[in-house]
Amino acid sequence: MMDLPLTFLAHVAFTFLLAGVVKGMIGLGLPTVAIGLLGLVMPPAEAAVLLVVPSLVTNVWQLAAGPRFGAILDRLWPMMLGISLGTWAGAGLLAGVKAGQAAMALGVALVLYALMGLAQVRFRVPGHAESWLAPLVGVATGVVTAATGVFVIPAVPYLQALDLDRNELVQALGLSFTVSTLALAAGLAHHGLFEGGMAGASALALLPALGGMVLGQWLRNRIRPETFRRCFFLGLLALGAVLVLEHGA
Repeated sequence: MMDLPLTFLAHVAFTFLLAGVVKGMIGLGLPTVAIGLLGLVMPPAEAAVLLVVPSLVTNVWQLAAGPRFGAILDRLWPMMLGISLGTWAGAGLLAGVKAGQAAMALGVALVLYALMGLAQVRFRVPGHAESWLAPLVGVATGVVTAATGVFVIPAVPYLQALDLDRNELVQALGLSFTVSTLALAAGLAHHGLFEGGMAGASALALLPALGGMVLGQWLRNRIRPETFRRCFFLGLLALGAVLVLEHGA
């Protein structure tokens, strides 16, 4: 990392600082912002490697802070199993496809997620459907994770559609993102991407990410969440559009 241009290192540090701010403000968004912005200057597979340590630490923190881990795990384990299987089955996608194709897939995922957020799309999952829908959502999330490095679709809309209170939802998101991060790291390691140098760089990226989280938590009490969320989704929409236009030609 020390042999890389200072502007590149500054871009990486700023990316994780900003991603941490978003995570501190609304409880999610660190991998989405990080992979999206890093995808502008490096292949998504390398960006996913840098994401592993900051994502794992911040999501374990979020998971551990919740009040009902046992109950959440008991309810969501079929989805978590699906995420693990889907990510492992598709592990070669991010490593094997051309960088331009992966970046375009990432752009499409960001655009879809941003449009759903701006439209405030809300679903409701009836209790009797969870037993068969949760594994399917998990596998789909795993495949999207393996292809793009972003693990919000369709996991986040699904979890938001469950009858969870605010604290349970935050903890459920932490569980989903933790499992996705571990599965992604295993897939990257299997394909020889998560080696010593990149793992060390990922550990260094934790510092600005944690700093951003602290700043985001401070800002949470000073900025209307609705305003911040709207700006967040507009930013993701613009970022996804740039990636699609740059790599779709």
